[in-house]
Amino acid sequence: MSLLRRWFDPIRSSWFYQKPVRQEVLPTDQGLTIYLRLDDVYSYLAAQQLPQLEEILTDEMKPLKVVISNQTASPPNEMSALEWQQYCLNDAKILSKQHRFSFHETPEQPNAEALQQAETILRHTPLRGQDFLYLMEDVFHMLWQKQYGKLRTLHAMASRHHQVQNFPERVFNQTPVLSAYFEFADRKYQAVDDLLRLARRLEQQKLLTDNPIFLINHIEWREHLISDAEELNEIQALDPELDLYIALEDPISWLLLAYIKEELADYYNIQLNIYPLSYHGRDQFDWSLATRLSKRSEVKFTPFCRPTAAASLAMAELFYSVPAEQQLEAMYEILRQVWTKGKDPSFKTHFDQLRRDLNIEQLTEQDISLRLQQNDMYCEMKSQPSLPVLELRIAEQSYVFNSLYRVWMIESIFSNVLEELYKSENESENEQRKT
Repeated sequence: MSLLRRWFDPIRSSWFYQKPVRQEVLPTDQGLTIYLRLDDVYSYLAAQQLPQLEEILTDEMKPLKVVISNQTASPPNEMSALEWQQYCLNDAKILSKQHRFSFHETPEQPNAEALQQAETILRHTPLRGQDFLYLMEDVFHMLWQKQYGKLRTLHAMASRHHQVQNFPERVFNQTPVLSAYFEFADRKYQAVDDLLRLARRLEQQKLLTDNPIFLINHIEWREHLISDAEELNEIQALDPELDLYIALEDPISWLLLAYIKEELADYYNIQLNIYPLSYHGRDQFDWSLATRLSKRSEVKFTPFCRPTAAASLAMAELFYSVPAEQQLEAMYEILRQVWTKGKDPSFKTHFDQLRRDLNIEQLTEQDISLRLQQNDMYCEMKSQPSLPVLELRIAEQSYVFNSLYRVWMIESIFSNVLEELYKSENESENEQRKT
């Protein structure tokens, strides 16, 4: 690692962390825009929130501008179009259950004819403002709830009785849209994952007239979903196990591991297994995003010295040089030193200090590069669009998800497991009474 990076990164990161996370006021002259695709399942979820959002926007922010694209962007993480499509359907199904969105039990992508009919309806309608948003929500329901008969009827009426409308707040184009997102003051907010962040921003700038209540079962950082002692004992007795696939140069890996270890692992009796990955170039990250996540999750995150490929390899060497039962604590300490002390493991002095701190007498003789490649292969088999990748095993079931945005799923899954367990016990008792 260059001397400039080794010395300048900790200074720069400390300065950046001490700055206010939010710019006090963002310009409102461009209003608020949402980008959708009719064949995007996240757009379907987002459409169910838009009438309420429009209702509580101040007059300054109305009307909400809607851009409907018929062009998708390339899937992330080298996923195929089919893999991405299946991931989105599964993920949206989980989100819909967690946040009480309307959703079909067996969702399918709408067919081309239905999509064209839906676009025609929305292009032709003279409705505007909240009325248009309610219509758009209904059209999305017809597409994704397989209500093709209703869609054909509405399409026939729109085609016969109305002409194409041209309103400035309603745009149809071919802007590549991977999944639904809002745009405010040139900043992008993912339509589901960042909805609460957007609402906080709008509320901060007094651009809402009422309290925003969108994701009703959202789990805040460090607020446990399960607090009843009996329920907690039930989960702990199931011995949950969690695998983490992490890129060592990615600060999100530190934030996620630290949060889970400090807040969830002991509380729920989770066995954590760490699988470091080879260098993925994730040291070029969004500093403001990582800073914001650090403050939201209450995990320390400065000063740091971004690891290079050589530093990541050195971190993995230290990790695999400790006994298996000590590896979790070792990885926590390695990442803590890198992301809160500014240590550079590719620098011999720092490497030797880390080695002493971890009480490593003999470095491993394993081929570290080969070991990381094996972890890469197992991680790729999970077919996830982002890192870190998590696999939770409990009650003979396995659940795979990804990123810091989905950490809430751990507790949500526990809650669902308990619900199924109690349901099964009640059914068993009822059967015994009958006999």
